[in-house]
Amino acid sequence: MTLPPSTRRTPLDQEERVRAEAGFVPLVVHHLTTDGSFRVSADTPEMVELFQSVARRAGELLQRPVTSYANGRYIVIAFAQESLPRA
Repeated sequence: MTLPPSTRRTPLDQEERVRAEAGFVPLVVHHLTTDGSFRVSADTPEMVELFQSVARRAGELLQRPVTSYANGRYIVIAFAQESLPRA
């Protein structure tokens, strides 16, 4: 099945990807620090990969473990559950 021209997606070029990643990191950091998680539509492998990179950079910036998971429609980025110390 081919999509009509108006719904076909053009992959991001390298410059667009770098700008998108840089632009989304502050947004994700904000949501992580205020809400504890961030959810966004990511229905293509390219968008999942982009937001996984954003999640890594957000975790580095916050110096906390961050996890992300995608289900084919959305990707959720949240703080990783830190293991509890054993007694």
